[in-house]
Amino acid sequence: MDISSIPPSPMKGIVNLIVEIPAGSRNKYEYCSEAGIMALDRVLHSSVRYPFDYGFIPNTLADDGAPLDAMIIMDEPTFAGCLIKARPIGVLDMHDCGEYDGKLLCVPIANGRQNNIVSIQQIAASQLEDVAEFFRTSKGLEGRTVQIEGWRDYDVVEALIKKCTPNKKKTFKVLKKTKTTI
Repeated sequence: MDISSIPPSPMKGIVNLIVEIPAGSRNKYEYCSEAGIMALDRVLHSSVRYPFDYGFIPNTLADDGAPLDAMIIMDEPTFAGCLIKARPIGVLDMHDCGEYDGKLLCVPIANGRQNNIVSIQQIAASQLEDVAEFFRTSKGLEGRTVQIEGWRDYDVVEALIKKCTPNKKKTFKVLKKTKTTI
């Protein structure tokens, strides 16, 4: 699975999102760029499960040295390696062990029932808190210090994506290297 030619954003307001972990999973998969496949990184230590499909925006580099993280609200879980065109509607601002580790929240373009969702203001506050609590709990059980600063709406997303996108127009290079070796 070569993702080097997939642009982070095929058009304004849309991102390409690659799913690493389906909603409901305790298995944490990560893209292994050396082998071009998804690899099992670890199993979460507790009974918490990923609240949404979780992955990354290809060919980006966030402050934590990995691609920009993203979640997508789906009616049904997809699968590790699934490419989804999505519309970001907000970002969860958090720091993981002192480093900024923001996470985009998106809706799929392919689901017409979600066409009207353009803001995190349209998502139930309890559902957003479930996401924040998932990261507090899962990271805390791994002994990591997490600081959740809260949710910001879609108007900050474009600047974050631009900040995380290298200045390359046509050729993208895989920027994430995992600890997993095959």
